[in-house]
Amino acid sequence: MSRELNPTQAFWLGHLSYAAALQMPLSAYAEAQAVTLADLMAWENRLIVQGFPVPPRCHPARFVAVEVVT
Repeated sequence: MSRELNPTQAFWLGHLSYAAALQMPLSAYAEAQAVTLADLMAWENRLIVQGFPVPPRCHPARFVAVEVVT
């Protein structure tokens, strides 16, 4: 049984999909698109609970390996 997205679900899933496609963290995407991070995260959780496939989040590396040459 396939369910259809309502317009509100499609709106938020579109934002989540676009953030994933751009490989942007949700915080940066929210700021760029003038939406709140809280709304993005709430809708991500809501869509998952409702059984809709949500794209994985971009998790940038917090630490970068460096090589010191002397």
